[in-house]
Amino acid sequence: MDRETSQYIRNYFSRLMTDHEKLALKHHMYMDKTDDNAHMRKLLIDRGWITQTPEITQYLKNGYEEFELSVAQRIMEETPDQVFLNHCPKCHTLARTPYARQCRFCGHDWHDIVVAQFKLNRAFQVTNRPFFLLGQITKGEIEKGHFMDLTFLGLNKRPMIEAIEYGLRREDGSSWEEVGLGTNELTEEDKAYLIKAGSFITPFDIIRER
Repeated sequence: MDRETSQYIRNYFSRLMTDHEKLALKHHMYMDKTDDNAHMRKLLIDRGWITQTPEITQYLKNGYEEFELSVAQRIMEETPDQVFLNHCPKCHTLARTPYARQCRFCGHDWHDIVVAQFKLNRAFQVTNRPFFLLGQITKGEIEKGHFMDLTFLGLNKRPMIEAIEYGLRREDGSSWEEVGLGTNELTEEDKAYLIKAGSFITPFDIIRER
């Protein structure tokens, strides 16, 4: 794995790091920031932002680059289905972010695969029915057979929309129309993650191909 890929994974999929890895990363960041300020370093040690625990500092024994690489490799070995490596469809190089739609190398643009955007309010499962993501369409039009790009929600999944339902939601004396997008292509772990996460401020993309 090259440095660019390991940085990409650390930057955009840090939620997949273990608690010890996160502590080691925090330790590295604040050690760097207090390199010439002994008073601030002591203050951050007292607060626990810089650790003196050998079990944590051991992660950084071979330097930060080696630490970052080993974390990225572990994530790809243990949870590869949760990492989206956004490669350009034309030249296949890694895009700058998981959300990019234009290649920084060859200039290829694939924004045209996006047909709509959807803001998630909640998700739920009904027995013998598809799993539904409920919210509002903020842009474009959605049809059965389109795909939900859940990268923005932290999942490397693009499940097909197999059902679209409309309903009226009432809360605190107010009511509004809510759209439900149903799919059968998510794992139980994916469903539990979305149910627990609840709403997201940033809409995710609806795409015509995956």
